Amino acid sequence: MSKFLIVGLGNIGDEYQGTRHNIGFKMLDAFAEASNIVFEDKRYGFVGHGRVKNAELVLLKPSTYMNLSGNAVRYWMQQEKIPIENILVLVDDLNLPFGSIRIRKQGSNGGHNGLGNIQQVLNSKNYARVRFGIGNEFAHGAQVNFVLGHWTDDEEKQMPERMAIVKEIIPSFCLQGIDRTMNQYNGK
Repeated sequence: MSKFLIVGLGNIGDEYQGTRHNIGFKMLDAFAEASNIVFEDKRYGFVGHGRVKNAELVLLKPSTYMNLSGNAVRYWMQQEKIPIENILVLVDDLNLPFGSIRIRKQGSNGGHNGLGNIQQVLNSKNYARVRFGIGNEFAHGAQVNFVLGHWTDDEEKQMPERMAIVKEIIPSFCLQGIDRTMNQYNGK
């Protein structure tokens, strides 16, 4: 039986709840809720266990704050004996228009501090990620406020449809692999 680590990136704390930067948490929560997986407060994060057919899933929402996400990922990889090719990281992306979903097998961190820390701690950029576009509708110098800001009403209305796609991507990655998942879902 294969085991997978699905990581949603975000920041813990009420002040970050519902912000653009926490879309990784939101995506993982949507999948967990649809799969009846409950999170428990564990070392370095909130962890849930579940299954999709013959795949065992470990869901992780790091409690290390975004910029130290790599510590949580490394700990749970080692704890659960999960190889790097069975990791999927769910993350926000400023370089994509709102709601765009891009799946990549590997790559640079694109300036994202959470991905950068994972890359640094694991000493590798060879892990899969689902990048959720949050857009870049902000004035010069206002990036932090935008990323840590809340969704517009219009964006919130589109969320259920976008989350429905994410809820399909996670099982697809675990059962069909990254290449078929990219072919099927990139551009949706």
